[in-house]
Amino acid sequence: MSHLKLFAATLKWHGVKLLEKQDIARKVFLHGLRYASSGTSEPFLSGSNSNYVEEMYYAWLENPKSVHKSWDLFFRNANAGQAYDPHLPNQLERKASFLQSHGLAQTPGKAEKLVEDHLAVQSLIRAYQIRGHHVAQLDPLGILDADLDSFVPSDLITTIDKLGFYGLHESDLDKVFQLPTTTFIGGNENSLSLREIIKRLENTYCQHIGLEFMFINDVEQCQWIRQKFETPGVMKFTNEEKRTLLARLVRSMRFEDFLARKWSSEKRFGLEGCEVMIPALKTIIDKSSEMGIEYVIMGMPHRGRLNVLANVIRKELEQIFCQFDPKLEAADEGSGDVKYHLGMYHERINRATNKKITLSLMANPSHLEAVDPVVQGKTKAEQFYRGDTAGKKVMSILLHGDAAFAGQGVVYETFHLSDLPSYTTNGTIHVVVNNQIGFTTDPRMARSSPYPTDVARVVNAPIFHVNADDPEAVMYVCSVAAEWRNTFNKDVVVDLVCYRRRGHNEMDEPMFTQPLMYKQIHKQVPVLKKYADKLIADGTVTLQEFEEEIAKYDRICEEAYTRSKDNKILHIKHWLDSPWPGFFNVDGEPKSMSCPPTGISEDLLTHIGNVASSVPVKDFRIHAGLSRILRARLEMTKNRVVDWALAEYMAFGSFLKEGIHVRLSGQDVERGTFSHRHHVLHDQEVDKRTCVPMNHLWEQQAPYTVCNSSLSEYGVLV
Repeated sequence: MSHLKLFAATLKWHGVKLLEKQDIARKVFLHGLRYASSGTSEPFLSGSNSNYVEEMYYAWLENPKSVHKSWDLFFRNANAGQAYDPHLPNQLERKASFLQSHGLAQTPGKAEKLVEDHLAVQSLIRAYQIRGHHVAQLDPLGILDADLDSFVPSDLITTIDKLGFYGLHESDLDKVFQLPTTTFIGGNENSLSLREIIKRLENTYCQHIGLEFMFINDVEQCQWIRQKFETPGVMKFTNEEKRTLLARLVRSMRFEDFLARKWSSEKRFGLEGCEVMIPALKTIIDKSSEMGIEYVIMGMPHRGRLNVLANVIRKELEQIFCQFDPKLEAADEGSGDVKYHLGMYHERINRATNKKITLSLMANPSHLEAVDPVVQGKTKAEQFYRGDTAGKKVMSILLHGDAAFAGQGVVYETFHLSDLPSYTTNGTIHVVVNNQIGFTTDPRMARSSPYPTDVARVVNAPIFHVNADDPEAVMYVCSVAAEWRNTFNKDVVVDLVCYRRRGHNEMDEPMFTQPLMYKQIHKQVPVLKKYADKLIADGTVTLQEFEEEIAKYDRICEEAYTRSKDNKILHIKHWLDSPWPGFFNVDGEPKSMSCPPTGISEDLLTHIGNVASSVPVKDFRIHAGLSRILRARLEMTKNRVVDWALAEYMAFGSFLKEGIHVRLSGQDVERGTFSHRHHVLHDQEVDKRTCVPMNHLWEQQAPYTVCNSSLSEYGVLV
């Protein structure tokens, strides 16, 4: 509150005296009769006029020329701590007399309190924007605090007495305050009562969505998020959208139920407790397709993978079901991984947009987050070969578990690569399945940060926490996340706060270590029933329609199960995350492999060696020490001798001759740790002027990319 008192003190000696002498508010002067037309004069700066100082001050902060020159002079003097200039134009004296004659004068004490109250309201709004997520109702079980702390920030108005933190009182609740430009809770209204301001802030920041974004240092991006979530009535769905959401929940939940019935003793790492993840992913893909995305590359751990394959990627159900057959034989070498590690590539029409969409789910071992940099590398490659430098056609989605997201260093490494010029994929959507538990470890023992998602703060990625038992809130958050990524080309995190209905896997007993949590889980009504009951109650669907939707999908599963019994052979072709054209024959078998000759002519090697020993750009001044290295390299070429660096040069150069792009990445790869490579030359006279001789071998050649990275010893290599 110190900043409020400081500003109010400034107004006390400089501002308040000016109120009687200046054109305090241009619109008050021009429309003065309207303000005092009731016969009983209305005191200045109270009632309907109580917001004018704040309005003019914030307008002046944004643009001093947007307010009358008397306002500009007033605020300049107040901010500078200067006394009032007695030589103001006589026009101001006439206006002051007009205000006084209509009873619009105000005592200094009341004016000071008014300004302080308005600034207090601005601070209150900002407090909710920054810390409202701490009291959001995120846990579907109602027993845990998503931020691991039950403390309620003192600047959030959870009880009436907390108004005192801002110097406000219960009697102020019905006073009207002008809203600043940094909030959208007013919608089309520029001012609201304090009571309504608090209500709308609570509805935005303290219900089933918790927003972390105020650490972002870009005002435009913060404003964008505020508008998306604060605007009244923004989170509304049509009946058709609600029915689609219900149908997707049916498929997500009934798929898991079907597997549980047919293979009750099999490990499958089901999605129970976070069934909303399937419609969430489909919403992200729908919105991204709408905004021009053609190819989505995904990576995820094993929980929910089979459901994603079935209901997002749309893999044939019989190929999934036959994986449970212990007699299934592999037709190819190297295809024997467990079913919940496998990936897939699929092209289909997106039903929501009627556009073609390609989906790739990367295979991933039990090293939960190892797939993260692999997905980013594949996405970068697809963008490169499509010429998609801005990431408008190809994007990535990464799914994480809460414990692994907080605990594994490769997550941090991948984030730190995300905005580097040679590594960025122009934004990734991260979806965290927040079980609020590791394998058996409680969150408080699994991380030091309040949330499992705090690692994302290092790259200014907004974080949207959402209660996974509120499907509509989840869908809205995912839609905004997709729009964010495709608008700003930056990472974003969706934290699905949910629970794990079973143990780490279906054979595990979680009651050993989390008895309270699992007692509550056993009583928890599934999200499908909750949402179906809601839609039936409001007439969006009928009970018969809901039951028919369930019966329809159950029938699809049964028919696929029958067909799966005919599949006795597993073909690796059906489980690849890239198409590999030309690699398989018509029967799905890999073609016989042969090793073509890889040797190249001596003339070609000599040419590469000569270029590697030169500076192919005119007027380019290299370091004297580097000149010696290049002369030695040329001498080796003449003597038909190579060292490691020259052999590497020749190998890469031969690929480029054949039209094959070569990318060399990692910390210090441009120069080489031991000063041996020097693939990027630096002009000693012109800062940041560089030359890559490898890109000057031939007029028609593939490009060569060599790029230093962050000091990552894991992520950049994967």
